Order: sequence, then C-alpha cells, then structure tokens
Amino acid sequence: MAEVILMPRLSDTMTEGVIAAWHKNVGDVVKKGDILAEIETDKATMDLESYKDGILLYVGAPKGKALAVNDLLAIIGEANENVDMLVQTHQTPTVEIKEVKSTANTPDDGHSTTSTTHSTTDGDRIKASPLARKIASEKGISLNIIQGSGDSGRIVKKDVDTFAPSSEKTMETKKVSGVSDVFTERFEDVPISSMRKTIARRLSESKFTAPHFYLTVTINMDKVVESRSKLNNISSVKISFNDMVIKAVATALQKHPAVNTSWLGDVIRYNHHIHIGVAIAVEDGLLVPVVRFANTKSLSQIATEVKAFAQKAKDKKLQPADWEGNTFTISNLGMFGIDDFTAIINPPDACILAIGAIHEKPIVKFVGW
Repeated sequence: MAEVILMPRLSDTMTEGVIAAWHKNVGDVVKKGDILAEIETDKATMDLESYKDGILLYVGAPKGKALAVNDLLAIIGEANENVDMLVQTHQTPTVEIKEVKSTANTPDDGHSTTSTTHSTTDGDRIKASPLARKIASEKGISLNIIQGSGDSGRIVKKDVDTFAPSSEKTMETKKVSGVSDVFTERFEDVPISSMRKTIARRLSESKFTAPHFYLTVTINMDKVVESRSKLNNISSVKISFNDMVIKAVATALQKHPAVNTSWLGDVIRYNHHIHIGVAIAVEDGLLVPVVRFANTKSLSQIATEVKAFAQKAKDKKLQPADWEGNTFTISNLGMFGIDDFTAIINPPDACILAIGAIHEKPIVKFVGW
C-alpha cells in the first residue's frame, strides 16, 4: 500500500524546505534507510531518509523548489500502484480560482482566458496563466524575468516554453528621462533563501516583542593580547580573541546567574547550565551554533569546537542539536574592523553581547597627587 511522505519540520524555526537534491528518481527501488533527498532548511542542508521499502512513485517538487512543512513531498508504494487520489488529497492547490467562465475541460493552450486568478489582476502581482505559472515553477524560472506576449503583457505557456536565459545574469532596465542610454538604471531581483526569510522574521519578532536597551563599555585588552600570544606558543590549537571572549563570558555568567536566563512568556527560566551561542556568518546569512557547558571547557576545547562549527556551517552540515539550547549569545564583528554595532537579542536569551575591534589607543591613568 502506498505511503505518503510529507515535508518534515527539521528545525524549530522551519516553515518550509527547499529540495536541494533528489537521490532517487520516480520508478527507483527504495529501501528503508536510503537517502531520498537533501532538504535545505533555514539553517542547514539535511538528508531525508526513507522509512519504508518500495518504489518511489511520486515526488512533490523538483530540485530547487520550496515546499511548506507538511506539504506532499513524495509517495512510496508498490510498482504500478495508482496514486492519483493520494496526490489530489494531499497536494495544496497552487492557483486560487476567482471566477470560471467555462465548464469545458479545455487544456490551456497558452492563450486561454477561461479563468481569472488573483495573480493576474491584483496590484503589482505578475500577470500569468495558471499553466505558465506551473511550468515556470517546475523549471525554476522566475516570472519576473519573462516577457509576456498575451493580453496586457500576460505571460502564457509559450512564453515560458521559449524562454532562454542569457549567459549573463538577467537584469531589469529602466531608462532615465533626459539621460543617455549609457546611464540606464539596471537591477536584478534575487529570490530570498529560506535562511534569510527566517532571520528576518525572527529578528523582527525579537526587536518588537522583547524590550531592548543598550549598554556600551570600552575594555583595556592589553593583558588579553599578551596572554593570547603566550597561550598560542604552547597550545596545539590556535586560540582566537573570540575564544577568549566566550570563556570570559561563561565565567561571568557563573558570577551573575540572573543574566543567564531565558524569557518564555509566562515565566523566566534561570538556567543553571551555561550554553553560549556563537554567531557565525555564512553566505546566506547567520547561524548560531552552541558551545555547551562553556564554563567547564578549556580555551583549546572551545577553539576546537568553534572551528568545527564554522566548517559545518560553511558546508551547511549543522544539525538541530548544534544550534539549539543557547542561554546567551555572542556576536563578534571585531575581525572586520567594526568598532561597535547594535546586536538584536537572539530569543529566548535575555541578552546578547556585541564585540567590536581591538585598537591601540592612548590611555590616561590617574596615579594620584
């Protein structure tokens, strides 16, 4: 009997997943434990294993397309099994019909106007036939870069079928009145990744739901600079200033447990363990893996762990256990020459520490009269 596989929730903040790759094609034999696909979430790319033996009968989306959590991802069953009813039951309609002017089952030839959708008439949304939208979605082509040949510039089937992107990035152009074509305005619309969508949503929620106030202090780092140089002469692992900040913060949280708290809506959780989230920049945004029990670890242990996290983040191999459970977060932009910046609290932490650059500056010391 055929079994439906829905898009799983692979992280606590995941609302949709992008098919990064299919490891099985429709018609392939699948065994329990086989990797079906790679799913890109808002934080990492994760393998999806099959939990059933059978034949892959249906896939809900091609490579590169996003599916919402619990949308139909795949169907596994017996050879030649009819799954049409299962697909109709679980598949979410991609086009909302406002008005139907014909009851005939006439296929869309690319110029059909028998149905009107919200997307063809509402505001600034792109005008396109339902079939054109479906084909463009399957091919991974943005409707923004297709010129429509239908009524009022409506995109139809043949426009998508004949669309051939140039070898260079497709740009939108806008001529400026009274200015030579040499100075034509150009821009490019790039789809937002799942990670960036989630970062924008979570930071907006944090900024406007958690009261923020900011404190800034300048610290003399002479002894830290001196100590790091000596430590790296004997350590098997190169220790960074960021590693030393993590250790210092963990020690400070032991002395000030009221800061090591989590806001949970109805209660404030006082954490008796210290898990430090470390913000790591990647191409698509920001990830925050967690150094657990940081107060119990040596500088070399922290350095090794953070380096491993940075590589996993770059390779999109971080797992949910790597980024969950932080009780305090550190964001360091000092290595980029940033003097100071305003960080946004990483929920459910009570606060976040923003670290700027180290500079040599003259210091005035009062030694008495």
